[in-house]
Amino acid sequence: MIRPIYLYGQGVLRKVAADADLTKKEELTQLIQDMWDTLAKADGCGLAAPQIGESLQVLIVDGDVVSETYDYLKDFKRTMINPVVVEESEETNVYSEGCLSVPGIYSDVKRPTSLTVEYYNEKFEKVREEFDKFAARMIQHELEHLGGHLFVDNLAPIRRKMIEKKLQNITKGKIATSYKTAK
Repeated sequence: MIRPIYLYGQGVLRKVAADADLTKKEELTQLIQDMWDTLAKADGCGLAAPQIGESLQVLIVDGDVVSETYDYLKDFKRTMINPVVVEESEETNVYSEGCLSVPGIYSDVKRPTSLTVEYYNEKFEKVREEFDKFAARMIQHELEHLGGHLFVDNLAPIRRKMIEKKLQNITKGKIATSYKTAK
């Protein structure tokens, strides 16, 4: 089921998400399917459960939508339940990011180039995996949502000031999207 996406200014995006209860497999499986359906309709490359109003430690990433630019991400899809970053590289890179919850705003964000994450996959199996390049960036962006942060929180104060009016318009609902949003 396609769910509405919550936008900047809505409280659920600022909460630290609770651990998902792994014994509730049926409910989690349905949530994950809803997330995949919602992401496909919104044409994004990642989604965290808080973005559809569920304050749980669940995220998905889909590299297929960026595989024309990053061919190594063809068929790269991950579901992460209760992810924990085990290690991050000291090396960083900067890339312009956007977000379905902050439509129409893009800005450079500095992040570690690689990271190792422990998580449960959609089959409820524990996995430890290392990610680099754009895969690492997608995952880090979604991980921030689980901690109640958005990519705009990483911006320098001067850059943040430059986009403040746009952020206010999103909060007021003065934004058009091609996907369903929560009111």
